[in-house]
Amino acid sequence: MTVPTGRWDLDDAIAHLRGRWAWFVTFGALAAAFGIGALVLTTTATIASTFLIAIFMIVVGGAEIGMGLDAHRWSSKAPLILLGLLYIVAGAFVIARPLTGAAGFTLLLGASLLAAGVARVLFAARLPHGPSVYVLLAGIVTTLLGMMILFGWPENSAFVLGLFLGVDLLFYGASWIGFGLFLRRN
Repeated sequence: MTVPTGRWDLDDAIAHLRGRWAWFVTFGALAAAFGIGALVLTTTATIASTFLIAIFMIVVGGAEIGMGLDAHRWSSKAPLILLGLLYIVAGAFVIARPLTGAAGFTLLLGASLLAAGVARVLFAARLPHGPSVYVLLAGIVTTLLGMMILFGWPENSAFVLGLFLGVDLLFYGASWIGFGLFLRRN
């Protein structure tokens, strides 16, 4: 009895998906089109993504309060209820003032990218030379993106989130188109 290897499992999966290649290309084209739309309408995409984040915050806040009310001890109830209220208030604030909310989210994004980039650069210094080049390059790019956002903040807050969303969707769509065309060829 032979044990299938990972390579054969992957080949089986590709063979199974080969007939659906057009669906992957169509999905990729749709995602890329949304990405282009977000790039053309960066402020609109920023506000839309800010609203969506705010709605998620309110829903999570409500769930947090529900868990707090269901807790058996007051020491468990109070933090959950307070955190839930904080989420709801913050989400409501963002809905009422989406550009101010976008400024806060943009500041967090810039700080997060800067921290992640520096961490990658430090991590690359500990790796062997071959793989470290790619990690170092990714760290430098991420650090530069974070610095660009932070140095342009708050003026860039109206478009940064939409720009990042557009670029992400465009490349995400392109990757699915590439996968679909790969399935068609093989």
